[in-house]
Formats: sequence, C-alpha cells, structure tokens
Amino acid sequence: MECQRNISEFLLMGLSSKQNTEVFCFMFFLFCYFTILSWNLLILFSIRCSSLFNQPMYYFLSHLASMDICYTSCVTPKLIGDLLAERKTISYTDCMLQVFAMHFFGMIETLILTVMAFDRCVAICKPLHYMVIMSRNRCHVFIWASWVGGVAHSFPQVMMLVCLPFCGPNEIDHYFCDVFPLLKIACTDTYIIGVLMVANSGMVASVIFVLLFGSYVVILFTLRNYSAEGRRKALSTCGSHISVVILFFGSTIFAYLRPPTTFPEDKIFALFYTIIAPMFNPLIYTLRNKEMKTAIKKVWCQMSF
Repeated sequence: MECQRNISEFLLMGLSSKQNTEVFCFMFFLFCYFTILSWNLLILFSIRCSSLFNQPMYYFLSHLASMDICYTSCVTPKLIGDLLAERKTISYTDCMLQVFAMHFFGMIETLILTVMAFDRCVAICKPLHYMVIMSRNRCHVFIWASWVGGVAHSFPQVMMLVCLPFCGPNEIDHYFCDVFPLLKIACTDTYIIGVLMVANSGMVASVIFVLLFGSYVVILFTLRNYSAEGRRKALSTCGSHISVVILFFGSTIFAYLRPPTTFPEDKIFALFYTIIAPMFNPLIYTLRNKEMKTAIKKVWCQMSF
C-alpha cells in the first residue's frame, strides 16, 4: 500500500465536551498521575536501595514500576493538558509515536506481569528449587525478552498505520491516538489490517490472560498441601496479583478482542488500562506486603536524616 496522507494533524474529541466535566476530570486525573509517579518512584527507589533488589519478585516489581511510569506517561500528560484546551490537536508524527509508545510499554508491562506470575508459581510449587530456577541471569533474560516482545508487538502495528492514507476528516473520537480510531478515519478499506490488529493485540492479550489464569489455578491447587498460615500468606500475595491481572486484562481484552470498530464505551474502558490499573499497581503491591512497607520506611528514614 502506498504511504500517502493529506493531513498534518489530528483533532482529538476528548472525554467530554462539557466544561464542568472537563474541569473535574482535570483535577481527578492530575491527582491520579501524581499518585502513579510518586508511588512508583517510591517503590523503584525503595527496592533499588535495599536488599530486596536481589530477590526475583522485587527485581521484577521494580521493572513493573518503571514500566507503569513510562506507559501512563504516554497518555496522561497529554490528556490532562487537553482537558483545559479549547482545541485538542496532535500532530501526525506525535500520534504515531504515541501509538508505538503505548503498545511498546504496554506489551512490556503485560509480559512482566506474566513473568511475575511465573515467579510466584515457581516459589509456591517448587520452593526448594526456586533460587536455581529464578537465578539472576534468568531474570535478566526474562526482562530482555519482555523488551524484545514489546518491539515485536508495537513495530508492525505502527508500520501498518503509517502506510494508511489519511485524507480527511481528521477527528479522532478518543482522548489519545489508538489503532481502531485511526482505522476508522483512514480513507481506504482497512478490514485486513483490522483483522491483523485484532490478532496482534486482542489475541495476544487473551492468550497471556489464559496463561496467567492457568498459573494461578496451579498455585491454588498446590496450596492444598500447605499449612493454614502458608496458605494465608500465599493467597494474600497471589490475590493482589490476580486483582491487577483482572483490572488490566479485562479492559484490554474488551478494547482489542473484537471486530475492528469503535464504541462510545471505549474511552471508559481505556481509562482502566491506561490510568486506573497503573495507579492501583503500586498500592496493591505495597499495602499488602510487609517487606515492601519495611523497605519504604527505611528509605523515608534515610531521606529524613
């Protein structure tokens, strides 16, 4: 397909056209973004500045925190700024970069969540072999594989979008640039590309979700042999992971595992996987984790003195 376009920018319709609603959303999402940055940075520094960094679970958690910051920063600052702007525009180049960055960091975060589930599965099902299986070199391989997976997922999508002709209109009924809204305004038949996008995003998310669900089923099955106290601790850890998985993957699967079209509900579900889930990640992983809370207290004490 010949790469051609007659427009240099897109007009984002945003979350709402009502000024009072936009002011409320501005305050709310500003608070959400501040929470995401502050909590994830706190987790990142607390793990890196303590012995927890040597443990695989917290090694992966530190990378998850950094990905949360990168992922939500692809969308949230632009959303906050547009809520007070009369005309919400984004250049063609910035739009394509936003699509690439969102899917790149989003896939890395998805794969890190998968690795964390595998880590918990090994810790509970093979406790005596845990440190051998989850060696530091293997942990590095898992992280590098996540980055490679992010490139393999996002690069083909952006290349297909770049080669679409856009001749007008240029209005995107969303608060950020995403695959399906862009396919909707492309002036060519996008059915085949839409199917490829569903396979690349929706099917991948569904397969990973099934793998994650299967790992937790294995964990719950293994917990039958544990003591009551052991089951309680394991269920507390896995429960927080499951909450994150359902919140993130539920909204993602709704957004991408369907015919390539758009719905009014897309904006609401997009808020869950772009802002709400990254905001709850650090809260879930810290408030129910004694080691993490102890590490945070030590960091605060060091900063105070």
